[in-house]
Amino acid sequence: MSHFETDSIRIQSRTNEKEHSSPIFLTSSFTFDSAEEARAMFADEIQGNIYSRYANPNSADLIEKVCAAEGTEDGIATASGMAAMFGSIASLLQQGDHILASRSLFGSTHQLLTRVFPKWGITSTYGDISDYQNWGKLVQPNTKMLFIETPSNPGLEIIDLEWAGKFAQAHGLILVVDNCFATPYLQQPAKWGAHIVTHSATKYIDGQGRVLGGLILGKRELIKEVQFFTRHTGPSISPFNAWILAKSMETLAVRMDRHCENALRIAKYFEGSSQLEAVKYPFLPSHPQHDLAKKQMKAGGGIITLSLKGGVSRAQRFIDQLQMISVTANLGDSRSIITHPASTTHSKLSAEERAKVGISDGLIRLSVGLEHSDDIILDVERALERSK
Repeated sequence: MSHFETDSIRIQSRTNEKEHSSPIFLTSSFTFDSAEEARAMFADEIQGNIYSRYANPNSADLIEKVCAAEGTEDGIATASGMAAMFGSIASLLQQGDHILASRSLFGSTHQLLTRVFPKWGITSTYGDISDYQNWGKLVQPNTKMLFIETPSNPGLEIIDLEWAGKFAQAHGLILVVDNCFATPYLQQPAKWGAHIVTHSATKYIDGQGRVLGGLILGKRELIKEVQFFTRHTGPSISPFNAWILAKSMETLAVRMDRHCENALRIAKYFEGSSQLEAVKYPFLPSHPQHDLAKKQMKAGGGIITLSLKGGVSRAQRFIDQLQMISVTANLGDSRSIITHPASTTHSKLSAEERAKVGISDGLIRLSVGLEHSDDIILDVERALERSK
């Protein structure tokens, strides 16, 4: 098989029952045929299921599907997206190591880098994507990892994956890319040199706001280190959630096509609105990295940012006037979602830190759902008028 849609639907393992749809393996442990088989499995001499904290047929199905989609060799499924972010760093670094990261990161990832990992002697430095030529000066003798997300959350900054792959190779760094916003359908960082690709599978891979999950995918030798870490620290995904996410992969392509179609139409509609300071979307020609987005992404994704005139008070009035669009902290749902990052997902950043990553007080993140685009436009338009 060579097509994304076919692989996402047809890759699955079957039991002797010859089921057409994958069953759920709701079991905490698995039996052995003999004491010798148990010993050999624990010694990694033979492969098999031991305990669902280690692996489960449902998580194995999920990993096989997503690795095929991303073009990676192996992977681990975790209980949440942040478990994947944490595991991808903690398993591969040690005390005294240094991370070079793009400044525009999800709020909780920022907290990991600035408050959690420093407790264990792992430090970090941020680089600005507008200043690639000076990133070499930020590499320290103990720098071991380059961590980026593209498109960034919520500012939709695009990082050149080709540059990142070459930069990591030149400096001997592990390149980790958070691919959550793009999904493996729109972008495959491993093709550009990423060693590790992470996802909050809670978002577009689930796509319906039902379950939590995370993914760490990449080079087999690195995933082996991640497996050791996650097996013994326990951020394992539940069999049920893994089953849901594996089934969701079957519809990822058609869902993302609709998300992207809706988002582009809505972004074009509101661009130039007198009530907005800016509309940002990767596939709008006005996006600062539009050409780069077209180079490395199949389409622009399902996230738009709207910068409202009037700051926090106007943003809050706007949100309160919405009648259809949901107000919640998730994204990538079948339902359209509004979030005010400055007061929610990125509220723990200082005002100065938010300004550096382009999060103004009036910035709104719109996760465009699968509803008819006319209904989304009408809800936003009415809320803009009522919030004046």
